[in-house]
Amino acid sequence: MQDLQGTVEGDAIRLSWTLPKIRLDRSALKEVNRTEVYRRLENGAPEEPVRPAVLVFGGLFGPAPGVPGFERVANITVAEPTAPAQVRGNQVTYRDSQDLKVGQKYTYVVVALDEKGRPSPPSNRVVVSLAAAPIAPPRLAAQPGDAQVRLAWDAPPTLVDGSPAPEDLVYDVFRGTSPGVPAGRPLNPEPVAARQFVDLTAQNDVTYYYAVRARLGAGGAESPPSEVASATPEDSTPPAQPRGLVAVLAGPSVRLAWQAVPDADVAGYRVYRSTTAGRGHTPLTPVPQIGTTYVDTDVRPGQTYFYVVTAVDRSKRANESVPSAEVSASVP
Repeated sequence: MQDLQGTVEGDAIRLSWTLPKIRLDRSALKEVNRTEVYRRLENGAPEEPVRPAVLVFGGLFGPAPGVPGFERVANITVAEPTAPAQVRGNQVTYRDSQDLKVGQKYTYVVVALDEKGRPSPPSNRVVVSLAAAPIAPPRLAAQPGDAQVRLAWDAPPTLVDGSPAPEDLVYDVFRGTSPGVPAGRPLNPEPVAARQFVDLTAQNDVTYYYAVRARLGAGGAESPPSEVASATPEDSTPPAQPRGLVAVLAGPSVRLAWQAVPDADVAGYRVYRSTTAGRGHTPLTPVPQIGTTYVDTDVRPGQTYFYVVTAVDRSKRANESVPSAEVSASVP
């Protein structure tokens, strides 16, 4: 494991790493049973070398020896992690808040153990200085739109130690599709200076859950997550107006035809009729029909009928276009 990362989160240090899939001899690792987190307080004392693991054919040998110079602060069972550890797929996160002091510097390593308790070598070392981070942003609002969600939040007024928060905080936005605080990488590739963000990668009819964290500059100490806000974008854009509507007499009936609307999400068309020009149209097809022709057989001799057609899309809202140009037909 060589991707251990650590960041300050509120009054704690958040660690993340990827579970290994192979052994040192390049053979497949069937299962990681648990991982251990080790911590060292950097107090100026001489550093002890990290003891390497002993290799034999077929894997690592012996019980977990620990890491000289470090104390074990967590023993995480991968199949059944308990807070403050989380395991999602092969990604592990752990939030260390045990006996930490602002202004101190801490070094971490992690060790993986297989189903027989054989340990890996220690991971790469991560050194984290515990600075006072901002408190969580106190308000987050999510406004859904068409294939987008607009977010806005308030700035944290203080740091976790009670001192005023600086005005030049930056923010990271996180998104998930299941209830709870979203994890993983932020949506924004770079920290956001403004207290608003528009998620343009959202898909309609999917419920998203958002949280925001404040930082003391890019790479600086990070706040706990804000309260989660959810939003479900919806398609609110109607199809284009149908064009080319014509009405011709076909025996005792009126036959209508029009051009297909090119929009990809068109579900069908509704045909409306009135006996008064320009108003009073009622639907002849309450359920949208797929084709671009319609035969009105419910007509009376001597009556003039006025028709319009609309297009309806496949969204949950069933957005309907503006009516086509009106046409008429007089039944002899």
